[in-house]
Amino acid sequence: MRRTRLALALAGLIATQAAAAPAPPLFKERWIDGTQEVEPVAQVQALDGDTYVIRQSVKTNFEAPFLYLIFGHDRALLVDTGAQGGVIRPVVDRVIQGWLAAHHRRAIPLVVAHSHSHGDHIAADPAFRDRPDTVVVGTAPADVAAFFGIAHWPEGIGRIDLGGRVISVIPTPGHQKAAAMYYDPRLAILLSGDTLYPGRLYVPVNFMDEARASVDRVVRFAATHRVRALLGAHIEMTQTPGRDYGHEAPTHPDEHVLEMPVSQLRELQAGFRAKLDVPDTRAVHDHFIIVPVPSRDQ
Repeated sequence: MRRTRLALALAGLIATQAAAAPAPPLFKERWIDGTQEVEPVAQVQALDGDTYVIRQSVKTNFEAPFLYLIFGHDRALLVDTGAQGGVIRPVVDRVIQGWLAAHHRRAIPLVVAHSHSHGDHIAADPAFRDRPDTVVVGTAPADVAAFFGIAHWPEGIGRIDLGGRVISVIPTPGHQKAAAMYYDPRLAILLSGDTLYPGRLYVPVNFMDEARASVDRVVRFAATHRVRALLGAHIEMTQTPGRDYGHEAPTHPDEHVLEMPVSQLRELQAGFRAKLDVPDTRAVHDHFIIVPVPSRDQ
């Protein structure tokens, strides 16, 4: 009996330690952060042989956004095209050519979509409009809804079938009217754009109710779908809880990791319960900062 109790206690301890153990990092390399004298215009890291994350160098634009390229059997999806100053199309083309060579293919159609339509996420759209076999999705809510089959924006969930890989598209207006998140069930990742990332989450005060509803919608989605990590569009936080970089910081030493656990959705949901009606105040959390800004049209 004592041996049985000891075995059960030991099993419980191991289970507790396993549950408390941090998830292994998603990325093998440190992201370019402007701290080296020379760095490439963009860095690419693979999550697997069909999923690539691209970061635009902070030396080309202080926004240093992240872009996502996802392959299915029939077509590929690029989420965002980066900020002014970037040279993103050649980077994307190189990744696509490498994927085609690895799969003994000659071509694959490309869909270019967006986390939202602010300039630091759509600047390179023109470079893709003349690219063969490429569709660039429009940036208005109606364009996004029509392309992804969302009948009642922003309440419905859209989809795009890449061929053996169906990506869900969740409307998240708040930061911007056409914002959306993209969920990949294969890797259980949620591309969260500017709605949630380790940084300053800007929300116009006249969009605050939409932002709250969007976060509630994503929390409900995550309750019924496995989410290994959220991957946003920027990093603006340091590794020190609650401390961010200054606006337009040229370097990001001691940078927060890109990936965020799904628990941060609940943290954001709780944060939005506060009264956030005074522009340019800051609601500081360990891994993000909610910043209400003056009213906007879009």
